[in-house]
Amino acid sequence: MTTKMVFELLGGLGLFIYGMNTMGAGLQKAAGDRLKRLLEILTTNRLLGLVFGAVITSLIQSSSATTVMVVGFVNAGLMNLMQATGVIMGANIGTTVTSQLVAFKLTDIAPVVVAVGVGLLIFGTRKKYRQLGEILTGFGVLFIGMQFMSDSMVPLRESETFAVIMTTFGRNRLLGIMAGFVVTAIIQSSSASIGLLQAVAANELITLDTALPILLGMNIGTCVTALLSSIGTGISARRAAMIHFIIKVVGMMLFIGITVPLSRIVGYLGGDTVRQIANAHTLYNIANTAILFPFASLLVVISKKLVPGQQEEEGVLKYLDNRILETPSIAVLQAVKEVARMGEVARESLRYAVDGFVKEDERLLNHCFQKEKMVNALEKEITQFLVLLSNSSLSSDENDLITGLFHTVNDIERIGDHSENIAELGQSKIDGGLVFSEIGIRDLTSMSDYVYSMVGDVIIALESKDFRLARDVRDREDGVDRMERELREGHIGRLNNYQCVPSSGVIFLDVISNLERIGDHCSNIALSILDRVK
Repeated sequence: MTTKMVFELLGGLGLFIYGMNTMGAGLQKAAGDRLKRLLEILTTNRLLGLVFGAVITSLIQSSSATTVMVVGFVNAGLMNLMQATGVIMGANIGTTVTSQLVAFKLTDIAPVVVAVGVGLLIFGTRKKYRQLGEILTGFGVLFIGMQFMSDSMVPLRESETFAVIMTTFGRNRLLGIMAGFVVTAIIQSSSASIGLLQAVAANELITLDTALPILLGMNIGTCVTALLSSIGTGISARRAAMIHFIIKVVGMMLFIGITVPLSRIVGYLGGDTVRQIANAHTLYNIANTAILFPFASLLVVISKKLVPGQQEEEGVLKYLDNRILETPSIAVLQAVKEVARMGEVARESLRYAVDGFVKEDERLLNHCFQKEKMVNALEKEITQFLVLLSNSSLSSDENDLITGLFHTVNDIERIGDHSENIAELGQSKIDGGLVFSEIGIRDLTSMSDYVYSMVGDVIIALESKDFRLARDVRDREDGVDRMERELREGHIGRLNNYQCVPSSGVIFLDVISNLERIGDHCSNIALSILDRVK
């Protein structure tokens, strides 16, 4: 191959992958809410997981990306191995859509499609028009890249060396499998590698019989991405990646001995070699799924044998994993859940702080300090995730939501800080043997209960996008301010009447001041929710 051929081939491959990713990003944005609803019903059964895997892979145009996402879901505890098995099988079917699209040979109209898509991207006045523009642009660029790859291989028709290589692959199926595996492992995309194989077929440089072993190897090569992604994850995530590998290897073993009958079946469907490769890819993955789907539980058992060990302790994050960033729409949904979980931890911190203060219980105060450390850890991890997510392909509404979540995370962290302040004041109360009047304790308990309910309600409003509840929390902030003023005036009156000692009084005022600030942060979160609904 000459240098020019190599550059044209690599350039075409780059355009193909870029077009595939752009089209997938546009489809994700257009179907964002539907993807979220699919995730919510995913846990129902394995069959729904299979459908989900097929749909989402059709949208993001990459089974590798879907499987990486599944590894992230399993690592985050959102999916068990049985559910993951169904999704992975569905992804294997969904990934065949790209090869079917390529087989339509729409290269002649691709420039027009790109022109229309770019026009919608630049001049589209509505979000749905811009999303359609992104889809069309990626669709057109994909076929332009395919044309580049095909044109670059025209000189190979006269190459005796290339003909000998293809003949060797046809005679030695193991070499064909290895070639397909290596190419896909390097490109990190089975859709792109199979598109490359179709480009070879478009120039009549390969027959279907020769292409089938290479195709099987490419299906195994797509596992490399997920296996690499599982490094450093929990044991369940590593098992999910292993299940993907087992499915592909078992499929290869089942079909490698019947490539000739498979070739004849595909031949009966008609079409040129490019279409036949696409049909073989689809039929193989559907048949492999149909055979292995009833044995999903056995696949899980085998994965546990190959990846032994006990599940590690849960990490800081429960709902988030960087692998979920492959599907930004779902990552946004999970980010909201994780932020709400952080709010619950801060709420527990507040309850421990107040109870420890009132009951003079150091054990409760220590629980508060532990919860505050967890709040700080969550704040750091969630913020890092949101930064990565904000650089993903998001709709304008999702971008606004992420911006609001940045502020919400900060407000929740401040709630944890004020709870810690109250716990430290409780420790000072215990160490100093300070005595509070009965009415003073009653006032503190009343205000803390009021603020505690605000924190709980604003967390519910955050996760459920409850406009009315958020508005109610915002309005109750005035009640917190009024209560703080009344308790402050009442306490000053007790000091003047010698019902409280000054040292206790300073701590009392600091506690109600911290509670008032917590109310302010609840109001800030509520306002962010109201902006999101608007």
